[in-house]
Amino acid sequence: MIQLIIELPGIGSIKEKRRIVNSLKDRLSKKYKISVAEVDLQSSLCFVQLGAAIVSNSKRFGESVMQKALLFIEEEVPGRVQHVQILSEIY
Repeated sequence: MIQLIIELPGIGSIKEKRRIVNSLKDRLSKKYKISVAEVDLQSSLCFVQLGAAIVSNSKRFGESVMQKALLFIEEEVPGRVQHVQILSEIY
């Protein structure tokens, strides 16, 4: 699982923010086969908090996918990633 906060400077409306966030969520889901959701800060114009998860039988594989997704976000999002937390659980 990964949780992160992204600062989106220069956004003029919630509609514009939604367009960016929905595009990012769709691309992440398709490219990395992960579940992605906006988990907090929905009413903020400048910030978005995303959470993403993958289920795997390999901790190494799951963390690798989350690292790749983070690199994708850092390269593709017109903003700054401010807080990142990657967690793994084994059952």
